[in-house]
Amino acid sequence: MQVATALLFGLATGLRTMTAPAAYFLHRGGIAGGILAVAALGEYVYDANPKAASRTRPIGVTARLLSGGITGWFVAGVPGIAAGAAGALAGCYGGHALRVQLIERTAPLPAALIEDALAIGLAFVAVSRL
Repeated sequence: MQVATALLFGLATGLRTMTAPAAYFLHRGGIAGGILAVAALGEYVYDANPKAASRTRPIGVTARLLSGGITGWFVAGVPGIAAGAAGALAGCYGGHALRVQLIERTAPLPAALIEDALAIGLAFVAVSRL
């Protein structure tokens, strides 16, 4: 069950790097959650910019793998690292494909907002399983 939760957090991380750690640490309480939540909000604003760097560039993929793996570790220990990283990788490339489709059907800003909502929803489901 904890490994599946780590995977959900990883999927959220693949969509937005800071969403899963922010949700996890907000759930735990303390200042780290607030700091990460501010970082997540900044990421939402940055990501809505059409000139934002692609998440599939090496730095974006690496950040998501690290964020998903670390969050997974907090949730499920060593097996959570793999689950969180795998979820982040799937979310990264799956989210990119989804974003391209959404932009074709709507426009860049609505596509970004839909993806933000999906990332938040996945993190909410993951937190509800803790």
